[in-house]
Amino acid sequence: MSTPQLLMIEDDARLAQMVGEYLTQSGFGFAHALDGASGLELLQQRSPDLVILDLMLPDTDGLEVCRRIRALPGGQAKVAVLMLTAKGDPMDRIIGLEIGADDYLPKPFEPRELLARIRAVLRRRGETPSAAEGPAVLRFGSLDIDRNARSVTVAGEPADLTSYQFDLLVAMAERAGRVLTRDQIMEAVRGRELEAFDRSIDVHMGRIRAAIEVDAKNPKRILTVRGVGYVFAKQQD
Repeated sequence: MSTPQLLMIEDDARLAQMVGEYLTQSGFGFAHALDGASGLELLQQRSPDLVILDLMLPDTDGLEVCRRIRALPGGQAKVAVLMLTAKGDPMDRIIGLEIGADDYLPKPFEPRELLARIRAVLRRRGETPSAAEGPAVLRFGSLDIDRNARSVTVAGEPADLTSYQFDLLVAMAERAGRVLTRDQIMEAVRGRELEAFDRSIDVHMGRIRAAIEVDAKNPKRILTVRGVGYVFAKQQD
């Protein structure tokens, strides 16, 4: 099995050195860039498995770097992104998730929590279904969800989802017709627990709807159950 490769884009050199030493000892390859421009260059040179992206950078902000990553050609646009955000600023987290980050971690953080988040994101990305989990391709009308290829198409056209959003969609589709609370959805993908007033699930659902619905403002596939959560419709066109 190859060593997972990480790229940290962070202007605090001391923090990056500490994190790099810890993650290297934990079995990861590690590269570091001090600003957004050099980080994007390194990403295209090395094609890492995950990018640890600081929100505050000297030449641009992390949100813009995340946008540029998602606009890259080919598979590099789908690299996992874990964003480091200012503690206590939920808007930064919401915007980061909206533009395609897979997860976020507020500063200051414990290296062990960062390691756990990295492993969780990479585990979700690398998981493949067993035969006991049902068919590899889930079909709902014109919507196809291929669990082996980790891809989604609508009427034959690819839908652009992050790794975490794909897992959320699969968890919902496997439970089609059942109303799920936000906590149940999080538990289904074995992600982190929701913080108080955390709207991350709602943000991800909005992104998924934008990718798979004909009209995201009038959804037919993922329905909101007011005061409870969401339900994935069994019958779809």
